[in-house]
Amino acid sequence: MTVANQQIKGWRGVPFSEVKINDAFWRPRLETLKNVTMGVCLDQCEKTGRIANFAIAGGLTDGKFEGMYYNDSDVYKVLEGAAYSLMTDRDPKLEAEIDRIVELIEAAQESDGYLSTYYTLEAPELKWTDMEKHEMYNGGHLIEAAVAYYQATGKRRLLDVACRMADHYDTLFGPGKRHWAEGHEEIELALVKLFGVTGEDRYWKLALWLLEERGHGHGVGAIWDKEDWGPAYCQDDVPVRDIREVKGHAVRAMYLYTAMADVVLASGDPAYMEALDRVWAHTVERNMYVTGGIGPSVHNEGFTFDYDLPNESAYCETCAAITMAFWNHRMNLLHGHGKYADIVEKELFNGALSGISLSGDRFFYVNPLASKGEHHRVEWFHTSCCPTNLARFLPSIGQYVYAASEDGISVNQYLSSETTVKLAGGSGVTLAQTTAYPWDGRVELRVNPEQSDEFVLRLRLPGWCGSYRIYAQGESVTGEEALAENGYLVLKRQWLPGDTVVLELDMPVTAVRSLEEVEANRGRIAFQRGPVVYCIEQAGNQELVYDEFAFKAAEPFVAEYAGDQLGGVTVLRGRTVDGRSCELIPYYAWDNREAGFMQVWVREAEDRRLYR
Repeated sequence: MTVANQQIKGWRGVPFSEVKINDAFWRPRLETLKNVTMGVCLDQCEKTGRIANFAIAGGLTDGKFEGMYYNDSDVYKVLEGAAYSLMTDRDPKLEAEIDRIVELIEAAQESDGYLSTYYTLEAPELKWTDMEKHEMYNGGHLIEAAVAYYQATGKRRLLDVACRMADHYDTLFGPGKRHWAEGHEEIELALVKLFGVTGEDRYWKLALWLLEERGHGHGVGAIWDKEDWGPAYCQDDVPVRDIREVKGHAVRAMYLYTAMADVVLASGDPAYMEALDRVWAHTVERNMYVTGGIGPSVHNEGFTFDYDLPNESAYCETCAAITMAFWNHRMNLLHGHGKYADIVEKELFNGALSGISLSGDRFFYVNPLASKGEHHRVEWFHTSCCPTNLARFLPSIGQYVYAASEDGISVNQYLSSETTVKLAGGSGVTLAQTTAYPWDGRVELRVNPEQSDEFVLRLRLPGWCGSYRIYAQGESVTGEEALAENGYLVLKRQWLPGDTVVLELDMPVTAVRSLEEVEANRGRIAFQRGPVVYCIEQAGNQELVYDEFAFKAAEPFVAEYAGDQLGGVTVLRGRTVDGRSCELIPYYAWDNREAGFMQVWVREAEDRRLYR
């Protein structure tokens, strides 16, 4: 790759720290995350020895290493999430706790910059001998936490630790040095972030080198030695620019594709674009659940073969949904196409959000699309990547809402919020968005440029939406004035301070069917309203027995907002084919009441050929 040919400019994402969220759906969840989830994660990291490992490695206290070799990463992810919370709500108590943990992390760092408490305490002579042991994966999450905390507080202590560690990597690895193909990708995208905050080119160039190392037979360690895993498990079977199909561990794959997109954005070189486009189509069109979940198999926490999408045994790790959002956000910035923001939306309201309870203190690692009643959220996991990933993903959702392009502003996600975006010419535009999304499709935008200015305003037209209306200054906009292009409604006009735009997206209840190739869903339908996928669970449907009921595709459900139910949801009320009344709730909200069965894909009553 070369940066001489600057062909890819892309859109510029608006940082979540510049987006004020006052949304009726998201604001309470962010409050719960700050007040409950963050404390749960910190307490569990303390209780399980994850934080103490740093103090022991730093010689500040006696003891032995506790847990798994990747446990450092959980602490880093919680710190990153805490930093994001501080960006929007400075909390002296939380900040003091982070500062305390940062001191321990700094103490654990070795003199040459190396940092991994497992190897420092358990096997110092085995450093850099097994590429599966997450040395750089842990380091990547440290970098992301350090960048976030520096941006939140201006404090450099953790950032300096991260830079020393990255510099240590750079002395050992690179052209003419040692080979390395990290078994669990993550370091690559983190290095691009470090470049972004420091301006040091060597960091993104090291990320590029690490990407280029893959698929050339350099892998050494447990993954490569296991006959039923092998290099494809960690996306080390082919050079990254030759990738054609999604394979292996789902989370690792998503981190890899995210990093590839980041390198394109950082360098301007389009060399990875064809590979990214190929693997995106393969993932979304053949290997993604209706909820946005990916990775059907518990065996490899990942992919098997095309159209293998079982429901009850679906793995669909919460982290995979989160990293799917990471990747698709970058693809949206690269291509300026709404279909990628559609996937981010799918994860926000379904695949990722299902991973956390409404109370904020119980979690799903695995997200099946059917359960006979034995699958439930729990307080914590031995491998706790999902709770800690939620702790950093949810506070940063504001970054997915808006983007700036060469010719204007794009609205990618719909939630009540406010931001100010700098246009290419340097003038600022404040956008204020008001909506009751996802329960209502009406979105109001107030546009306030610093002065009268001509630019493009793009409003994403979701893929699920079949009909809509758009108004500017109270007047209907049609035809050439509001072109539909690349998944957006494009309004180009001279904007004045105080101008308004109203988008009304119709939200009928829609019956969804899989492709015929998906054997698990033949003769079945699912229901969706707007961006929300629905399910039926035993709570509220006591007369029904698991999979012993059916629906007509044209069942006239009544959508009814229930403010006192499940934190406030729109419930779908209807009848089974034999006339029994029932209710469907959003998939993300299941297992928050008494235990019982759940199904997304239900039996279809009629001959489906009538509805083609």
